[in-house]
Amino acid sequence: MGSRAHAVVLLLLAVVAVPSIALIKELEPGQVWPERGSVKQPSDLIQNVTDTTEDAVPAESELEDAPPEEVLITKAADLTKNDVQKVDYSGAQVWKVPTDKTGVKNIISRLRRRNLLSTWGGNQTYIDVLVKSNAITNVTRIMKRENITYHVVIDDLQKRIDEENPPLDQNELELQDRRGHRMTWKQYHRLADIHGFMDYLAKTYPSIVSVQSIGKSFEGRDLKMLRISNGKAGNKAVFIDGGIHAREWISPATVTYFINQFAENFDVESEDIKNIDWYFVPVLNPDGYEYTHMADRLWRKNRKPGVVGRACYGTDLNRNFGYRWGGKGASNNPCSEIYRGSRAFSEPETKAVSNFIKNIASNFTAYLTYHSYGQYLLYPWGYDNVVPPDYEQLNLVGNNIAQAIQQTGGSQYSVGSSSGLLYPAAGGSDDWAKAQGIKYTYTIELSDTGKYGFILPTSYIEPVARENLAGLRVLANVVHKG
Repeated sequence: MGSRAHAVVLLLLAVVAVPSIALIKELEPGQVWPERGSVKQPSDLIQNVTDTTEDAVPAESELEDAPPEEVLITKAADLTKNDVQKVDYSGAQVWKVPTDKTGVKNIISRLRRRNLLSTWGGNQTYIDVLVKSNAITNVTRIMKRENITYHVVIDDLQKRIDEENPPLDQNELELQDRRGHRMTWKQYHRLADIHGFMDYLAKTYPSIVSVQSIGKSFEGRDLKMLRISNGKAGNKAVFIDGGIHAREWISPATVTYFINQFAENFDVESEDIKNIDWYFVPVLNPDGYEYTHMADRLWRKNRKPGVVGRACYGTDLNRNFGYRWGGKGASNNPCSEIYRGSRAFSEPETKAVSNFIKNIASNFTAYLTYHSYGQYLLYPWGYDNVVPPDYEQLNLVGNNIAQAIQQTGGSQYSVGSSSGLLYPAAGGSDDWAKAQGIKYTYTIELSDTGKYGFILPTSYIEPVARENLAGLRVLANVVHKG
């Protein structure tokens, strides 16, 4: 305890010694946001500071302001072995629980800490929770005792998983062979298919498409990025990523749909599309993505081992970026689904994004990160319930994007700041991108609103991707003409 206390004292002294960190204070209304890369990040000051509170448990008062903190419900598996057994969710259920009644969030938090349930999604008015099969009786009893209402959305989760991604029929398989790549948007594909598709486009359209690896994942997989550009000097640039959270399969499917549409139809695309340099990373968490296919469909984090002596794996990459890292809605418990990592940019996946965006000469004007689920268009800030100086313009553009989505496919997307519409979550990629001076920064939570949640059937892939492509065209018009 003595050395631990000493470390805390040193950390406090360090904080006192640098009272003028640039990003601690908010910009006053009307001030111009700083140019990209000109502001020193808090992560630059804390890279070598050891986290001294790994085992701390949030106080009950903090839980009301934090998103539901999920706990792993199975031990980690080693994909290098041939005897990997998939996690079985037979009998597990997903419930939608209204949270307007006082105390409901705290009760959900206590049940979560007892590992009786985990959380999927939600906002200010409800939480979707996964109740394990062996906990249904206990949780039902507690809900009844506390007079908490709920609705069973999925009554057998494993059955839904088994039905989610059926094999392709013979016609589709033959079409794959003729096309030269395996991508179909009628199925959720493995990483090899996605990367093979990207390589195919680079070989087929070398004048506009290029592929590179911006880094390696913890387990050594490429973080492949595809660029589409007409090569004109002065083009503005847009960075789009998907698959930060491994279980959100609709995200990489949607991003690859965008890639296919732009690459295959570039000659007839609008000037808005053609005169932007597009950078796509469809699967930013390849280790976790493969793990969801091989071992645990509902895995969220990356696959880097946690603290020595703890059995838990993985960091939530969307809590690991360096702007306001470690704040609200990010856990210091390595077993949590929202574990922030040992320090800002501790994970190779997030560090690769940071290095690429900060070191390339492209004029990034927009950053989009695609997630699921809930149908939200979210702009900064996520770290707390505050907004940047240009929030009105972000809100206007967001609403125009949402309108295009609804007009194309009928889906209604809610628009607002991440913290205001949902809950505070520090260390997100969107906040970091905005702090780099990238103006149009959005997190898009794709379909649906809870009927299927993360287990969205393949029949939804093309409709979801098509309507979001319409929204992306709206953004492209703003970026090109702005």
